[in-house]
Order: sequence, then C-alpha cells, then structure tokens
Amino acid sequence: MKHYLEFEKPVAELENKIEELRHLSGDDELNIADEVGRMQAKAERQLKTLYAKLTPWQKCLVARHPERPHVKDYIESLVEDFMPLAGDRLYGEDKAIVGGFGRFNGRTVVVMGQEKGSDTNSRVAHNFGMARPEGYRKAQRLMQLAQRFGVPLLTLVDTAGAYPGVGAEERGQAEAIARCMDISLQLDVPLVSVIVGEGGSGGAIALATTDEVLMLEHAIYSVISPEGCASILWRSSEQAQEAAEALKLTAQDLKALAVIDAIVPEPLGGAHRGREETIAAVGEAVEAALQRLEGQDAVSLRRNRRQKYLDMGQKGLS
Repeated sequence: MKHYLEFEKPVAELENKIEELRHLSGDDELNIADEVGRMQAKAERQLKTLYAKLTPWQKCLVARHPERPHVKDYIESLVEDFMPLAGDRLYGEDKAIVGGFGRFNGRTVVVMGQEKGSDTNSRVAHNFGMARPEGYRKAQRLMQLAQRFGVPLLTLVDTAGAYPGVGAEERGQAEAIARCMDISLQLDVPLVSVIVGEGGSGGAIALATTDEVLMLEHAIYSVISPEGCASILWRSSEQAQEAAEALKLTAQDLKALAVIDAIVPEPLGGAHRGREETIAAVGEAVEAALQRLEGQDAVSLRRNRRQKYLDMGQKGLS
C-alpha cells in the first residue's frame, strides 16, 4: 500500500479511483481504459503542480518519506562486490553506519553511509540511522583505509542526527564527530558525498566534509531539525513549518549559498516514486564528480577541500 503525504491527498484520491477502475472488467472494458487514461493524466498534472511549489516543510516530509531509497539500496545497485566492514576496534559495532569496500563503475572505492532501515525491525536494528560514537569511529577507520589503499571515498548521508543518548555522550559523541571532520580534511584521496534524504546536524557533516557535496532535489540539510529549532525559538514544535523556512535547509537554498556543489534531480513526485531512476541519477552524478577530482594531485585536493569549508556560507550573505 502506497504511503501518501498530507499535501498529496488530491493525488491519492485520484490514484485510488484509478486502482478501483482497473479491477473492474466486463463489456465496458474499453471505456474504463479511456477513463483510467484521463485520470492518470490528471493525477500527473496535479503531482507536477504540487511538486513545483513545495514549501521547505513539505520538502522535509518528502526527505523523510519511508519509501525513499536508503543507503543499502544505493550500495546494492551501484557498488559491485561490496565487502562490509564492522566495528570500530575500540568499543563495538554500530549498525547505524554501513560501510566497506566495493567497486563503483570499475574502480575500487570505500563507501559508507547512515542506514535508516525500511521496516520496524530494521529501523530498530539500525537505530533509525542515528549513529553512536562507535559508528563515527568506524567511519574514521574506513576513511583511514581509503587513505591507506589510495582509493576514493564515497559517503551517503541520511540521518536526523547523531544519537543523543547519555551513553553516547559518555563515550565521546562530539569528539568522534569532530575527529571524522578532522580526518576528512587530511585525506589525499577524492571524497564525494551525497545527501540522499535527511542531513541532520553534526551527525551528517561527519560524513559530508568532502571535496564535492551533492544533494538530491528534495533532500534537506541543516544544523538542526525544524522541530528542534522551533522548540528552542518558540518553545513549541508546532512552529516547525516557520522554522523550516528560516533554516534554509532545501537543496535550492544551499546551492545558492555554495554549501553544496550540485543538485541531483528527482523523478516527478520524489525519489520514492522512481527509486531506480533516482539511484541511477545519483550514480551518474557521483561518477561525474569523481572524474572532476581524479585529475587533481593530493596537495591540490587537500588545499581546495580546506578552502571550500573556510569559504562555506559566505556566498549570498553580503
């Protein structure tokens, strides 16, 4: 059964009627087919109208859609011979971050990202994509392996943020995130990240301190969630829609501010309506980014990466 967002109700009603008509049969089968065709065209027009003027809050809902492709979907489709690695060699394994070696378009890469899970059991197992310190220390281990073997590092970001539990704080959550950023800035290999869903706070930037940051059209990337921002500013999460406007968290806002480098288009109606098409588009965008980076020497990569983050956010503020 399809999951419809609140603003998609007009489309939901039409598509439900289409499904009902498709189950009808008899002497009027030809007329039913004509009616289905007309209704499909109308539903597509409505969908196009809705998605052409999404508000920042509606983009948050699309970015969180449970049927969007998740990190494991991208890895399974884009990376051959994937060999996952587990554990941080210090404390334990964190399934919120999935990563390892594989082959992307014929080249060996290290790939990793936050996996949210696709059903109740997998979401609990992956802690809804919210990593603990051991997850970020596993990420550090993978970064260092990319450096050791001289292969590109690809990261896929999809998290509401790092896990904020007491145990995580006791084990050094902030230090683990900061260390990820520090290591990323020192690597000699090409680094590419893609914000595929939510990019929440330090939990996201730990994996997104890269040479090129790509972002899906309806993904979001912000220092805090709209609900969290509203709770601080208005003492109520009910103002989340206003907070989403103020946070400038959409791909379009962030591209204008030069926080991200490119926007990857999504199919009409969002990534959840065209999963294979979305994954293929991400693969093409990553390949193009790697081709731009692979001609640079190590010194240039490090220098340009560091300068990118020193300059970040300056564009559009004057």
